[in-house]
Amino acid sequence: MTPATNASSTESTVDGGDMLAPWWRRGVVYQVYPRSFADANGDGTGDVNGLRARLPYLAELGVDAVWINPWYTSPLNDGGYDVADYRNIEARFGSLADAEAMISEAHELGIRVICDLVPNHTSSEHEWFKEALAAEPGTASRARYHFRPGRGENGDEPPTDWTSVFGGPSWTRTTNVDGTPGDWYLHLFDPTQPDMNWTNAEVRAEFVSILRFWLDRGVDGFRVDVAHGLAKDMSFPDLGEATGDILVSEHKDNHPYWDRDDVHPIIREWRAVLDEYEGDRMMVAEAWVRPERLPLYVRPDEYHQSFDFDFLTCEWNADSFRNTIDTSLAQARLVNSTVTWVLSNHDVVRHPTRYGLPQGTDWRRWLLDGPHDILDAEAGKARARAVILLVLGLPGSSYLYQGEELGLPEVWDLPPEVLDDPVWTLSEGTRKGRDGCRVPIPWTADGASFGFVEGDTAAAWLPMPASFGPLSAEAQAGVEGSSLELYRSALAVRKMHFAADEALTWLESPDGVLAFQRGSGAQVWVNVSGGTAPLPEGATLLVASHAEVAKNGALAPNQSAWILP
Repeated sequence: MTPATNASSTESTVDGGDMLAPWWRRGVVYQVYPRSFADANGDGTGDVNGLRARLPYLAELGVDAVWINPWYTSPLNDGGYDVADYRNIEARFGSLADAEAMISEAHELGIRVICDLVPNHTSSEHEWFKEALAAEPGTASRARYHFRPGRGENGDEPPTDWTSVFGGPSWTRTTNVDGTPGDWYLHLFDPTQPDMNWTNAEVRAEFVSILRFWLDRGVDGFRVDVAHGLAKDMSFPDLGEATGDILVSEHKDNHPYWDRDDVHPIIREWRAVLDEYEGDRMMVAEAWVRPERLPLYVRPDEYHQSFDFDFLTCEWNADSFRNTIDTSLAQARLVNSTVTWVLSNHDVVRHPTRYGLPQGTDWRRWLLDGPHDILDAEAGKARARAVILLVLGLPGSSYLYQGEELGLPEVWDLPPEVLDDPVWTLSEGTRKGRDGCRVPIPWTADGASFGFVEGDTAAAWLPMPASFGPLSAEAQAGVEGSSLELYRSALAVRKMHFAADEALTWLESPDGVLAFQRGSGAQVWVNVSGGTAPLPEGATLLVASHAEVAKNGALAPNQSAWILP
């Protein structure tokens, strides 16, 4: 039954889909930040064997795949995104044999494995970069990176005015073997992350080899870091303007290092490699680009998917969500892809906290500057429960960030002395960074590390707040109405009603209420208004964000439901 409405929205339909579609088009992927997921060896740092031990938990949760943040050899100056050896596992995380066992065990449980690929830069500890620093200017060893002479008297000024994403200049000067000041090298992120030169044939061949190395070990796909940043303007022009958030290239066409057309031949080279392998191997791009540019990355011979970050930044109102959904679905259809929906990840404030802040709050600045009393934690919690039914009910695939199934909020009050993110240092204390969403997740209701460390023999590498105990997996498992059981139920019902097609038809609904029907006939209703919204009479309730929905037959503010009319 269609509820009474005073809305002027019209009905529209997105069609498509078949039962034999590749898994990645409609799958649910669980993101693991290995340092903070589970620690099996008792040193306070998460590891591969900790992940192996928790694979049954992920299977019971109902996810289709796991995406693992970088687990390669690394000094961990940037949480593993500074890779020293792409063909081995960081010793603090385990061994290559552990990783191979994990891939096999995940497959036995029906879970696919996606690895993080970091092609824009290496660690300064990578053999190639150490070799480059020891070499003379202009040599082949340095041609794998971007070395440039400085400007000004004696080359004392950086080659360009480009700035680092983490803060400060994007160039660092080297010291020659004889101790004199040398050339400068480019790093769009931390100084320990020198950018690679993707016009170099040796670099391109190396990454093809790296892809094959992991594909041969059974990896099902890759999440590609900074996918829009590989190609640089080799004339190295000044940018000549304040860039703001330079991960989003909205301020300038033909940007000297973001979203350049030269990146696409590289992607096509990788896609050809994946297409040689059986089993629907895939790539998903982390591409922070303008909406109209995103389809270029998911053409049939490039990435299979790209993260939809516009959805992550939606305001809590129906128009914002609906406009983003419509735009994202339409763009994906242009290139026969599907949307990859995401609410939280290792780089952003967790969404229960974001949704508890007033509209328009710059949540990254709020972490440091506050005022922190504007946070309505209960509203954020309710909205987080409501929005997951919106996300999981949409056509396409969904990525869940570890701990979101437990309803974990951002740990925004970490003291400065424990901060590990290079953003804190490089911004000179003006940006708090991403540590608050990387705090280890709790497995048990008590203990020094709430079960994160096996046997609770050590403290976790980042402090865990006391509030994590009641949110632990142990405390929520089997508890009706808990966040964990909501996710388990939703993922099970999703497989029955929402994963067999890619159709979406918007329904008439009251102002401030999102309502649509999928190809199976199941409907999604989400109330982001300030009033109560009745559900269609006689509908069968499949899943509700809150227990009161079943009792009241209606959605209070910040509530959602899946129904069969």
